[in-house]
Amino acid sequence: MANPPERREYDIDIPAEVEPGTYADFASIWHTADSFVLDFAVLKRPPKPTVNEDGSRVLKVPTRVVTRVRVPPSQVFEIMKGLEKQLSMWERSHGVKRKSPEDT
Repeated sequence: MANPPERREYDIDIPAEVEPGTYADFASIWHTADSFVLDFAVLKRPPKPTVNEDGSRVLKVPTRVVTRVRVPPSQVFEIMKGLEKQLSMWERSHGVKRKSPEDT
């Protein structure tokens, strides 16, 4: 029996119409029983202070979803690892320090 490959490498083909990408400055992440859903959105206009019917004040931020991506739970950890790896490389390249939760 032949030895199995040591690792898997994906040869990703990006269709021409998808290659430029889509800009998003906001993401909403939620889940169902069988998938995680990432809604990527852009701001439509500046936020606006609003008073709700119950009298509470809120800052409404109008957004528009530009794409929705559904991911199986088995892939969420791989995505998180990939984002962490790329973020670390970006920080090393740009000399940017991460903010700790206390800084926010």
